[in-house]
Amino acid sequence: MFRLWVRLIEDNHLLKDTVIEDASMETRTHKVMNAIEKACYELDLSKPIWLKSTVHDFQLHSKCRFTKDAFIEEIPFDYMEIQVIEEDDFYY
Repeated sequence: MFRLWVRLIEDNHLLKDTVIEDASMETRTHKVMNAIEKACYELDLSKPIWLKSTVHDFQLHSKCRFTKDAFIEEIPFDYMEIQVIEEDDFYY
């Protein structure tokens, strides 16, 4: 099972969060992208843009932050943080 935790943070306080699960046979990249899309729909947000620094952080730590620069629309929080909290035991 793949699970991604998505949090909205303002002034170091958690505003909202959700966990998206994916048991499909997709690649890790597809699971991450699908989970972000589902979380953004659930939290009523536009999808963020992956900046080079965001990609680098996610590749190193399986965790990253999307700041105001990553969103086209104005956001009512400081940043959105995503973190992989469970991964499949196998890779395709």
